[in-house]
Amino acid sequence: MGVLRSAREGAGLSQYALAERLAVDQSYVSKYESCRRRLDVIEFLRVVAAIGVDPAQLLAQAKLTSAVG
Repeated sequence: MGVLRSAREGAGLSQYALAERLAVDQSYVSKYESCRRRLDVIEFLRVVAAIGVDPAQLLAQAKLTSAVG
C-alpha cells in the first residue's frame, strides 16, 4: 500500500472526502493512489496539506518503505 493511501486512511478520510478537500474528482485520488497518475511537487504538497500530515515525514516513510521492499 502506498504512503499517500496509508496517510489518507490514517487520517480517517475516504477518497471522496479527500477529493472534496482538494476540489477535484474522486478519480484523481484513485489514479495517483493506484500509480496510474504521477503527482508533481506542488500537487504532492496540496495532497499532504489536505490530509494533514508532514510532507517530510511522509517522504521519510516512503524512503524506508522502498528500502525494505
